[in-house]
Amino acid sequence: MSNYHPWRALRGLADWTLVIAALPPGLLGLTDHASRTILLAEGQTQRQRRCTIAHEIAHVERGPIPREHTVREEREVDQLTARRLIPFERLMDACRWARNLHELADELWVDEETVTTRLAHLHPSERLKLREVLHDRQD
Repeated sequence: MSNYHPWRALRGLADWTLVIAALPPGLLGLTDHASRTILLAEGQTQRQRRCTIAHEIAHVERGPIPREHTVREEREVDQLTARRLIPFERLMDACRWARNLHELADELWVDEETVTTRLAHLHPSERLKLREVLHDRQD
């Protein structure tokens, strides 16, 4: 899998507008399908912006959803975003030397929440390979 570039993907959404704005605390981004606008909270780090843009692009691609499916949709979009931004081979390489979650996120150029999501939703075969990497690292 090649590296996913959220900003390049955003450029491909020619009929969508990105607006950087003051959003409520804890809200990093928002997708408004009606106005074809992605709102990005001001004051984010570069890694946060990268993750937020990828997350909102996934919402654009998946389309509007009924309000009652919001929680499930957020969970699915979080997982899709983490898989796109963190290819498994890169995750394995970074796990060989990173000593903590912060270093792992830094190496993968994502925020800690995205790494946590990726690790929590590994495919069983990925989990097995990662265990081997971590075991070899301890030797």
